[in-house]
Amino acid sequence: MGAGLDLFAAVAPEGAWTVSDVTRRARAVLEAGLAPLWVRGEISGFKAWQSGHWYFTLRDKTAQIRCVMFQKDNRRLPAAPQDGMQVFVFARPTVWEEKGEFRLTVLDLLSTEAGGLWQLAFEKAKAALAKDGLLDPARKRPLPPYPRRIAVITSPDGAALRDIIAVMTRRWPVAELLVIPTRVQGEGAEQEICAALALACRLDGLDLAIIGRGGGSREDLWTFNHERVARAVAALPVPVVSAVGHETDVTLCDLVADLRAPTPSAAAEAATPDRSDVATELAHLGARLARGLAARSGRIAERLDRTLDRLATAIERRLERGRHALGAAGGRLDALSPLKILERGYALARDAEGRVLKRVAQLTPGLAFRLRVTDGEVAARVGKP
Repeated sequence: MGAGLDLFAAVAPEGAWTVSDVTRRARAVLEAGLAPLWVRGEISGFKAWQSGHWYFTLRDKTAQIRCVMFQKDNRRLPAAPQDGMQVFVFARPTVWEEKGEFRLTVLDLLSTEAGGLWQLAFEKAKAALAKDGLLDPARKRPLPPYPRRIAVITSPDGAALRDIIAVMTRRWPVAELLVIPTRVQGEGAEQEICAALALACRLDGLDLAIIGRGGGSREDLWTFNHERVARAVAALPVPVVSAVGHETDVTLCDLVADLRAPTPSAAAEAATPDRSDVATELAHLGARLARGLAARSGRIAERLDRTLDRLATAIERRLERGRHALGAAGGRLDALSPLKILERGYALARDAEGRVLKRVAQLTPGLAFRLRVTDGEVAARVGKP
């Protein structure tokens, strides 16, 4: 026989391929031959790693494919899928070189159920809020009729704030409007809104709060469907009006708020009275008050007149009784008067100091005294015995 056959040289001039060469070539061929595509299947073995990446298997009745969805792609979704869920994935077929496995790198994921992951996440958060009683209609508070201090939690650059300011300026300009700026969509919006609501809780003298934004897609409004944001709205110590999106959009913040308004403009109208209506009501109230005071004053004047008549009669009777009593007392005093005694022929002797001389021993010879008779006094002197 001739020289031995080199099998590896016969297969490839450069010699045998390494495992890495094979997996790398397989990946290049696969990615070049298959563009990203939609695949339908059932989620199995779902795991969310600490890095934020999702790993799961997509399967049907006869086959399965390993899948990965990186954190930069899955963070747009409202919730993670669950095992057994039927989904559509938009994925790029590839080969995981390190393990030589065929897999799909998922770029987007949709549930086949009505509403998809968005509706599932919404219902899950809604059930948690209902369990804690935050959706109970009995906990809703009435809005103050004449608010003086109103906080608005929204984007400072959005049309919603301009609409609220315009409506309040026209309807109730006496109110003080406190704007607490925050992002209302995108990464970090959830944390900013919760911080803004916490700040509103610390404001002194606050009567009312409005939270909301203008319209947008379901994804744009999703910040207001986060359970954490809804609980922060429910924790405000003052009544809250929620106005997120358009009339057809209903969020969890709408459900826990004390009042849901279809638009930010409607929220401002619901939160404030119309000054022209208040002025008209005050005018009517003033007229009723004037009529009431006039009628009350007339009744009081009549009562005073009747009281004065009764008082005058009572005083006259009292004076008459006093005159009778005084006449009787005068008669008794007159009967006891010394002058009356003198009229009966008696006289009263008094010395120079006015002392009454009652005894003979007081009338010494030569004593000068005055003798009081009924019609006057006469000078007298005691003679010698």
